[in-house]
Amino acid sequence: MKKIWLLLILILVAGVSLISAQTRTISGRITADEDGSPLPGVIVTVKGTSIRVHSDAQGKYAIQVPVGKNATLVFSFTGMTTVEVPTDIRNEINVVMKMDVHALSEVIVTAQGIAREEKALGNATTSSDRRYKKDHYSQPAPVEFEPAFNTEEYDFINENGFRPAKENPLSTFSIDVDAASYSNVRRFLQNGQLPPADAVRVEEMINYFDYTYEQPKNDHPFSVSTEISSSPWNEKRRLVHIGLQGKVIPTENLPASNLVFLIDVSGSMEAPNKLPLLKASFRMLTQQLREQDHVAIVVYAGAAGLVLPSTSGANKQAILTALDNLQAGGSTAGGAGIELAYKIARENFKQGGNNRVVLATDGDFNVGESSNGGMERLIEAKRRDGVFLTVLGFGMGNYKDSKMEILADKGNGNYAYIDNLQEAQKVLVNEFGGTMFTIAKDVKIQVEFNPARVKAYRLIGYENRALRNEDFNNDKKDAGELGSGHSVTALYEIIPADSDESVDSIDPLKYQRTRPAKEVAVSDELLTIKLRYKLPEEEKSRLIVHPLVDTHTALAKTSANFRWSAAVAGFGMLLRGSEYVKGYRYDDVAMLAQGARGTDQFGYQTEFISLVKSMSSIGSR
Repeated sequence: MKKIWLLLILILVAGVSLISAQTRTISGRITADEDGSPLPGVIVTVKGTSIRVHSDAQGKYAIQVPVGKNATLVFSFTGMTTVEVPTDIRNEINVVMKMDVHALSEVIVTAQGIAREEKALGNATTSSDRRYKKDHYSQPAPVEFEPAFNTEEYDFINENGFRPAKENPLSTFSIDVDAASYSNVRRFLQNGQLPPADAVRVEEMINYFDYTYEQPKNDHPFSVSTEISSSPWNEKRRLVHIGLQGKVIPTENLPASNLVFLIDVSGSMEAPNKLPLLKASFRMLTQQLREQDHVAIVVYAGAAGLVLPSTSGANKQAILTALDNLQAGGSTAGGAGIELAYKIARENFKQGGNNRVVLATDGDFNVGESSNGGMERLIEAKRRDGVFLTVLGFGMGNYKDSKMEILADKGNGNYAYIDNLQEAQKVLVNEFGGTMFTIAKDVKIQVEFNPARVKAYRLIGYENRALRNEDFNNDKKDAGELGSGHSVTALYEIIPADSDESVDSIDPLKYQRTRPAKEVAVSDELLTIKLRYKLPEEEKSRLIVHPLVDTHTALAKTSANFRWSAAVAGFGMLLRGSEYVKGYRYDDVAMLAQGARGTDQFGYQTEFISLVKSMSSIGSR
């Protein structure tokens, strides 16, 4: 009997060895031809088989290939030219993929709808048990890829002017880490067009770039850096630079995530730079997930539905398959989608974790609650659930930037515009922690100017982030969020007290003291910066106080951070046609930026300089 069992074991071992010998592992790295960056989410298939894997965040893959066959690996990715490589006897195959705009433009997206129950749309999403099913799809409906005319919407921006320090010594605003404006402006410029003036939010352009601020060295989740020098576009004025740097938390140490992908699959998302690009972007994001992270997918068109219940990041294939099956069609019930997404987030809430809805849309809501005011009230109510919001914008022609900004601003969120795969890589891979993990919420800045040293000041940008002075100490007032590793930069332009430059002012006050106190008059302090913030799990704010003295540093001696932010600010104001940069030229911006360019690991600074130089062919306002 023992001999029989021994014989069976030997046969089993031999069988396993034979099977192992029948396959071999081929591995490698996949990069983009344009800039050499890694491509996550690329589908690698053994041609003629069902064997397939996806590349990871570093573009790496490993796949089992049958031995003894002339196998061919197929590398496919939305917007890239498909590559086929015979394996031969190689165990390592590295692949470079090229953009294929023609192929992307020919993506056929069929229209679909969502089954409706016989009740009002507003009640159609009350159950999380509803699922997107193929037998619920409506017949395809013809939808134009892009509207025949431009219906993009941007909120009006009334550029900040100079305020006299005697009458208005306080300036209060919410931080902004959004960067959507820069990538959207880039889209216009690369198409040879000037962006609408209201599309240019200078603070978002400044904050698109990383800055080399020091990491926090105390118990606060961010550090504070300040500098002051002469203004590049007006030597008589001073420029104050304020930088916040969020603490970098390694990905492996980040809290577990409860994410809900809220994806717009309405007819307006049919264009190749919308849903196909969106799906490719979310594949990148999926590759960043860990086993402890969970994802649910909610979609909305004429109504809203759950296509994937909360699923562990260990089961990436299930998440990727759900994404691959998404199709576009129907009207856009944005409010209904938001309601359901937050409901799913609450049902799977992780105490002490990262609970977040990730909304991807062009913002063209047209069914149910869709007005800017209505959406603002809806999202303000939802943020009290302890669920944060990330808004990802896609597309052009009918893009509703104004609505996207409201959702991000009012929903404890951040906002990015994704116009290509490289931007998706930046937002969802390179800046994964900052995009998805909040380390400080309701961050406010209040600056008090010393009227003995400052005649007038103006905050550059942040027009849509202004707060009342009394809001600074009000912990119920919502403000901006700061993510892991994120930086925030703000600039003030100052007219010194001894300047002969006139400033619009009110008549001297009869009953108020407008002359500075003696101790203030002799102080070297130019201003005092105060910051309030809350930890993500707290509702009581903490205070940081940071005074600033003018050291009269020459512009050439300032940090690269200072000069780069000034160059971007100057560029933004020129694009807006600002009265405050008269006489300043795009060539001046390019020269300042070139002198401040750092290591530029991902080429963002090089791209900016190229955009500035391209203005000679585009023109100006």
